[in-house]
Amino acid sequence: MGELQVEVEAAEVGLDSGRLARLDWHFRPYVDDGRLPGWLIVVSRGGRVAHLSRYGQRDREQSLPVEVDTIWRLASMTKPITSVAAMMLYEEGAFELKDPVARWIPAFENPRVYRSGFGARAETRPAVEPIRVWHLLTHTAGLTYGFHYAHPVDALYRAAGFEWGAPPDLDLEGCCNVWAALPLLFEPGTEFNYSVATDVLGRLVEVISGQPLDDFFRTRIFEPLGMTDTDFYVPPAKRERAAVVYRLDEKLDRLEPVPFRAYDAPPAYCGGGGGLVSTLDDYLKFARMLLSEGELDGRRYLKPDTVRQMRTNRLTDAQREIPFMGIPFWAGQGFGLGLSVITDPEKQAWMGGGSKGAFGWPGAFGTWWQASPEDGLILIYLVQNSMPLGPEAAAQLATGQRMAARAALPVFQKIAYAAIGK
Repeated sequence: MGELQVEVEAAEVGLDSGRLARLDWHFRPYVDDGRLPGWLIVVSRGGRVAHLSRYGQRDREQSLPVEVDTIWRLASMTKPITSVAAMMLYEEGAFELKDPVARWIPAFENPRVYRSGFGARAETRPAVEPIRVWHLLTHTAGLTYGFHYAHPVDALYRAAGFEWGAPPDLDLEGCCNVWAALPLLFEPGTEFNYSVATDVLGRLVEVISGQPLDDFFRTRIFEPLGMTDTDFYVPPAKRERAAVVYRLDEKLDRLEPVPFRAYDAPPAYCGGGGGLVSTLDDYLKFARMLLSEGELDGRRYLKPDTVRQMRTNRLTDAQREIPFMGIPFWAGQGFGLGLSVITDPEKQAWMGGGSKGAFGWPGAFGTWWQASPEDGLILIYLVQNSMPLGPEAAAQLATGQRMAARAALPVFQKIAYAAIGK
């Protein structure tokens, strides 16, 4: 197969090409003034690419431009893939959504809930409710991330070596054992907290299937879909195509490369919550499969009803009142089984509006995707710009301080939807 390219004139699929061109006009200044290294975007409708553009560099130090086949770190855009893997097993009758996770991961047999205190003096109580599979899929398990800097339990995760990534000597099983020994933020099912829950879900996939997570992904999802460049590492032969991750240094007022692992060998830890690398062409195939309710090119991966369950909001109004990483993300959105979903476009106006029922999920390095069943539309935005690190992260996210990658997303959504039917 050849390189991904524009497949149809915008007007043929009900899009205005002039309005789509505004995407490029808007995004170029982010690179020209040094806020972003480079970007790659696509707008697909009716299963065909109507707009495809790129600008800037994938590697500033070597002056390598962004290409259509550039390889990007997906970070949390890994989560929908893990969720699909789990729902494949669900369809096979391997588990019910209400089943306790401890049935397959015994370390979670007796979870404890945080009560008060800090560090080693933290007081806990036994959880009344077990962590169930649907809690993992909806981030209502009571688990957390060390990088949140919002709760005393977050600090316990950092002390155990979990802020960004995992300790180098632990695989997914070992990580789950550590997380299970740490307190939960709340009683499972009562609140929402973005967390390592999808990593635990990945371990569930491993135990039930009898395969390492990367093998399950490859044999059940990547190879059948033709996602030839998606994996937990970048082979040496492909390294030149990989984009470098950058972070805007506020003091120096310039982009600086972030020293992440080279990903040139399979890692010990293949987490379901993050870690995959991919290309635009690969992820577009995955998004098209979900938008087509589980089928692509004549092959079925999930039943339509299963996909509809995934993109149905499971959060209560009270759970949606809690800011997501310092921002009012849930004002017009909900969260289903591994996917966010727009429930009220008017309340979502600050994020560009969108259409009711549109679903997707972003990644920590600025990547983002969304698919709209109502409009037959897929939007994908790829960039490698690290989110703020450390205790200042929540405040910077809340104020939008210098967050070029994320500030651009509402405009992308607004421009793309404005091009429909014009």
